[in-house]
Amino acid sequence: MDIRQLKYFVAVANERNFTRASEVLHIAQPPLSRQIQLLEEELGVQLILRNSRPLRLTEAGRVFYEQALQIINRLDQLKTATRQIGLQQRETVSIGFVPSTLYGGLPMLVRKLRQHYPDVDIQPVELTSTQQIGALKSGRIDVGFGRIRGNDSTVARTVLREERLVLAIPPDSPLAANAGHISLSELNGQKLIVYPKEPRPSFADHVLSFLNDQDIRPSEIHEVREIQTALGLVAAEYGLCLIPASARLRSDLHYRLIDDPRITSPIILSHRLNDNAWYIAAIKQLVSDMYAENPPWLDVEHNVLPGTGLPPSRKAAKEKKAHKKAP
Repeated sequence: MDIRQLKYFVAVANERNFTRASEVLHIAQPPLSRQIQLLEEELGVQLILRNSRPLRLTEAGRVFYEQALQIINRLDQLKTATRQIGLQQRETVSIGFVPSTLYGGLPMLVRKLRQHYPDVDIQPVELTSTQQIGALKSGRIDVGFGRIRGNDSTVARTVLREERLVLAIPPDSPLAANAGHISLSELNGQKLIVYPKEPRPSFADHVLSFLNDQDIRPSEIHEVREIQTALGLVAAEYGLCLIPASARLRSDLHYRLIDDPRITSPIILSHRLNDNAWYIAAIKQLVSDMYAENPPWLDVEHNVLPGTGLPPSRKAAKEKKAHKKAP
């Protein structure tokens, strides 16, 4: 088995067709088929179901595909890093993010990264949570900040905090007459706007899962591509929208916190599994330092830190009290 065979297999898996894969690789189809056959013989398992159209991977093939991708991407990273050192180029760290994280701690984190590591080129890349998984595998980004929990075995995830959801309401709506917390059940029979429309799964599915769990049925669900559009439609009195608390962007809307503390949206740091690059530990440490500063976007009412069930200020107070009791 060699790297060439891994690249051949990945091309076939991506294209789901030997002819298209051979065109991508600029080789004839017979030698491509032969190399895949030799690979299967060496492994002693079938990787591709050839009698299906398009081709499908076996379960062993799917596992092999994920691992082959990691090996190829790591080899590419090795080449890039070596060239950068040899040519004295600046190191680049690419950070994938969903737009709503810009309303919370991401700008502060990027500033701190640039301050602490001035010789590193920090490159933000806007991607949905789902797109970040593929970008991590391909090496397009090094870390990602998203909101959707996934189950890809090649990606490690750390929940940085849980952000509570608020309901965005037109100011003339009867629901805007009260400033207090609101029950999710108030969405029964209401028009609901969700985002993003695609790709799925997305924050839209995260919101809809809460409604399904409580058997809440909006009268209509309207899907849009981005949060700015969703809030604009709320302002136009087209419907209501559930958003993370930090995304209360428009001053012409009324916002009410959902009364159930379990109705949250996580902020998730993702990176390649077993990636021990320096920037992963550096980012985690900077996030911890940021939380210790209690910035305005980390307000007590709208955030819960992982593993504690406590808002930031109560967590800090608890740690301070425990420290005083220590001998």
